[in-house]
Amino acid sequence: MTKEEPLPSRVPRAVRVASLLSEGEELSGDDAEDEDDHAYEGIPNGGWPTSGLNPPLRSLIPDLPLHPMDELPGGPTPITPVIKAGWLDKNPPQGSYIYQKRWVRLDADYLRYFDSNKDAYSKRFVPVACICRVAPIGDQKFEVITNNRTFAFRAESDVERNEWMQALQQAVVEHRARFRLSSASVLGVRGSEQPDRAGSLELRGFKNKLYVAVTGDKVQLYKNMEEFHLGIGITLIDMNVGNVKEVDRRSFDLTTPYRIFSFSADSELEKEQWLEAMQGAIAEALSTSEVAERIWAAAPNRFCADCGAAQPDWASINLCIVICKRCAGEHRGLGAGVSKVRSLKMDRKVWTEALIQLFLHLGNGPGNHFWAANVPPSEALEPSSSPGARRYHLEAKYREGKYRRYHPLFGNQEELDKALCAAVTTTDLAETQALLGCGAGVSCFSGDPAAPTPLALAEQAGQTLQMEFLRNNQSTEVPRLDSVKPLEKHYSVTLPTVSHSGFLYKTASAGKPLQDRRAREEFSRRWCVLSDGVLSYYENERAVTPNGEIRASEIVCLAVSPLDTHGFEHTFEVYTEGERLYLFGLENAELAHEWVKCIAKAFVPPLAEDLLARDFERLGRLPCKAGLSLQQAQEGWFALTGSELRAVFPEGPWEEPLQLRRLQELSIQGDSENQVLVLVERRRTLYIQGERRLDFMAWLGVIQKAAASLGDTLSEQQLGDSDIPVIVYRCVDYITQCGLTSEGIYRKCGQTSKTQRLLDSLRQDARSVHLKEGEQHVDDVSSALKRFLRDLPDGLFTRAQRLAWLEASEIEDEEEKISRYRELLVHLPPVNRATVKALISHLYCVQCFSDTNQMNTHNLAIVFGPTLFQTDGQDYKAGKVVEDLINHYVVVFSVDEEELRKQREEVTAIVKMRVAGTASGTQHAGDFICTVYLEEKKVETEQHVKIPASMTAEELTLEILDRRNVSIREKDYWTCFEVNEKEEAERPLHFAEKVLPIVHGLGIDSHLVVKKCQSMEAMLLYLASRVGDTKHGMMKFREDRSLLGLGLPSGGFHDRYFILNSSCLRLYKEVRSHRPEKEWPVKSLKVYLGVKKKLRPPTCWGFTVVHETEKHEKQQWYLCCDTQMELREWFATFLSVQHDGLVWPSEPSRVSRAVPEVRMGSVSLIPLRGSENEMRRSVAAFTADPLSLLRHV
Repeated sequence: MTKEEPLPSRVPRAVRVASLLSEGEELSGDDAEDEDDHAYEGIPNGGWPTSGLNPPLRSLIPDLPLHPMDELPGGPTPITPVIKAGWLDKNPPQGSYIYQKRWVRLDADYLRYFDSNKDAYSKRFVPVACICRVAPIGDQKFEVITNNRTFAFRAESDVERNEWMQALQQAVVEHRARFRLSSASVLGVRGSEQPDRAGSLELRGFKNKLYVAVTGDKVQLYKNMEEFHLGIGITLIDMNVGNVKEVDRRSFDLTTPYRIFSFSADSELEKEQWLEAMQGAIAEALSTSEVAERIWAAAPNRFCADCGAAQPDWASINLCIVICKRCAGEHRGLGAGVSKVRSLKMDRKVWTEALIQLFLHLGNGPGNHFWAANVPPSEALEPSSSPGARRYHLEAKYREGKYRRYHPLFGNQEELDKALCAAVTTTDLAETQALLGCGAGVSCFSGDPAAPTPLALAEQAGQTLQMEFLRNNQSTEVPRLDSVKPLEKHYSVTLPTVSHSGFLYKTASAGKPLQDRRAREEFSRRWCVLSDGVLSYYENERAVTPNGEIRASEIVCLAVSPLDTHGFEHTFEVYTEGERLYLFGLENAELAHEWVKCIAKAFVPPLAEDLLARDFERLGRLPCKAGLSLQQAQEGWFALTGSELRAVFPEGPWEEPLQLRRLQELSIQGDSENQVLVLVERRRTLYIQGERRLDFMAWLGVIQKAAASLGDTLSEQQLGDSDIPVIVYRCVDYITQCGLTSEGIYRKCGQTSKTQRLLDSLRQDARSVHLKEGEQHVDDVSSALKRFLRDLPDGLFTRAQRLAWLEASEIEDEEEKISRYRELLVHLPPVNRATVKALISHLYCVQCFSDTNQMNTHNLAIVFGPTLFQTDGQDYKAGKVVEDLINHYVVVFSVDEEELRKQREEVTAIVKMRVAGTASGTQHAGDFICTVYLEEKKVETEQHVKIPASMTAEELTLEILDRRNVSIREKDYWTCFEVNEKEEAERPLHFAEKVLPIVHGLGIDSHLVVKKCQSMEAMLLYLASRVGDTKHGMMKFREDRSLLGLGLPSGGFHDRYFILNSSCLRLYKEVRSHRPEKEWPVKSLKVYLGVKKKLRPPTCWGFTVVHETEKHEKQQWYLCCDTQMELREWFATFLSVQHDGLVWPSEPSRVSRAVPEVRMGSVSLIPLRGSENEMRRSVAAFTADPLSLLRHV
């Protein structure tokens, strides 16, 4: 221990060194490096906010001026309150007679001194932890003694000196008390927290390097490494007010409201690492500790589950363990299939109450009891373990399950699955964790059709935490001791060896998408070598050590940028699993193309090598769900070329192209943390998951762009199934739904501004525009359609054929003229031909209502002739062509009777519904896109379908099954059900029933679902064997509480006698009654299977009958049968009499396709209800005759 004393042998001289705020400052001394803090006199001083003072020392604190940090918007991050502050004279090492006035601040953690009370950053800080004692050394003087240094101060009076000594001594005592309570281990004098990054950096204006440490949410500056280990530093920079920005190859700026710190690293790689560390500190400073504090309430969660570091603020939400930042980085490297890493402080939306409670009940204690049961001491991690040691340990622990505690049922898959199904219905989360970690299937079949999966069982049992744990592990891989190594983890075969080398121009890696153009000056020339699955980049071709490297196994995406996107003409981007983006550039097109091909070959497995046969704009792998494999995500490989997305999936090595501009739906589901891109094509739906945000957002942007319209011509528009532009679909559908009876439709013009805005949005992305009545006027929509057709660069009839069409209109012989029109129609491009037919078909419907809308064929021709032929209106022949096409629509376009009948029925239904809607005061939107679910109501099973007025329930069912490639076997009775969740009832739609009126009547608690009708075969057998068309018998009956007039006691079910015949359903008080108490016309009844639970039905075999009066008033009654057989017979009779005996189609259209052996289990949406005896009878009935059980009721 040495005391700062004057050195008489030295002759002071003026020395000028740079400071952090000023260009330089005169100092005394011969050797600036040997002069304690005097060599850094220019470093700006800083203080901390003065609010929240400690009560024991409140009398010692004078009124303090407002600190600069306090004036920032939002205030600083929570910090230690100031204990005492004031002016003191400090004795530097140059001599006891040289004193300098300093503003000194003391808080519970640091003693700091500044040039003035206005400065933001200190000249020196001394941790309270390293103060050994405080002692007086004469009048008004005292010294602060540490393990290695002594600091001497002088106050203006002995009283003030004593106050400072008392404050310092009490701060030391309280710090030691806190240390004992926290049982923390202090490393040296700096405290227990290890820095996220530490090392030497050049600071502009200084001759010698400073030692910089990034710790938590602060950046600390030290004179050298020795003082870093002692803990005595220069200043602390709170990163809640900081921002970092790269300047050039090795330099970057740390900007605060008070100062720009310009640092330089030794290499570009080091600069990138410093940038990443400081950006992490900023995120830490802006985060909140609320979730962390709650999870730390469980003692084992206060230390990292892997290395034991204190106060871990990251977590793996599927493994349900809390980990430190260093281990979190290695967990990310394992992939989302092994560990889903989230921050306790930054990922606020993830931490629901259920997830927090799960970590409190499970967490690190039970987690390590299972995962770390057999860790040898030689392989255990410590807080100071190297990244390589962490990586090896975590691979063994979680990917291979090397240290886990084996469950007694390990190796017996069937028994594991059974045990899991039993465990999830209890509160034993540790048992569930052990079973899943030893191979139990998270989506195994439970054997219960009402709750087919462990998740459904947990939900049925009301086990919220079990449900949360199972959801988080839906896509978790089962640990395997023979699992592939990290370099091979995504592929089952070794990747081909690719070698390539040459110069590339590279920018610093980024952690977010590149929004701005990167100038040529931001690129650095690097010698790059691709060999043995590693892309290394060097300072030059003679360098031995690479500046950095990218492993091919870690590449998830390769993207080729459009020409001149950045400073170099040809650039490409490489995305890695670690959420880093690397940008490379070249001027030579051939060299750039060669690099792209070589990198692609290096990271694409042979499974997907066909994707490399053509040039691509973007190539990579993404977690996805497709086809029948919706329970667990798989890794799919994708290549984007123009508007075509080609995909390769593990279960099939063939290539599957998706035409993005022909998608029926492109949407984003889920929250910001768990986004899913949904692509719906004619016969399939693809769900692409966003587990890695960086490359997913890039894919999302390019797919949305590729799916949008590419230009103004018809062929460049978003197209529907029939090659008709979506923009034409949208407008025609809306006017068909809402404008057929509008007077002067197409003749009247809409508002110019509204029309232009609508047309702009349709041109940008017509698929996402949903026209709704009340939001858009029909005249605005009609004007937008006309303007779109008029502005087509080549016209609808094309410039090459326009004259021929006009000449054909002058042919006098009608048959010859029609023949010429048909000939010209064939020569139109496919998209133009389809659009002409769709438009003329629509105008044919419009003129059918000319008595109302005043737009007959001639009037429509006057409007559309100049529009479609882009004339000035002077050539009458244009109108004549349109008039001829409308008048001879059936012949010119070869419309058969069936197509014409459907079209007329659709138009008639629409008009009737609008009349009915006007009478009831309700109007419906003009673009009917309905959400239909397959088997059960889940996000991943929903399909968005356009419902025309002519669509039947059978057509809708086949549409949904076709989209998902579900093959229909014989005796598979797939049906569309209308489900009413509020009433806990559902109704199978008749195969010929029109869907559109049902969609209009759906409430917020109702939806459509396509699933198997398990009782249909038994009902058909009953109908085939019965005698007569009537059904009668006793049933338990209850009226709706809102209905009066039947004279029945309220509050329960009562026995009543019913007779059902071909015309009506009659209710009698008893069998001997001659006059019915109530009679309903059977054709107007809707019969739903199920009775809501709160009515307490006497049996579980009930149905709800709904009757809608002529005044559109709904009445409903509830009926219950004594047995399942009775319910089936009553329901079959209802279907038969309502549909004239035709319950199921006789044509074999539903079983005409090939049938793979794939089970598509059906999940009941209506739980069984009733007494225990009824439940037992239900189970017995199911065991005896599974096909005959109505398990939907």
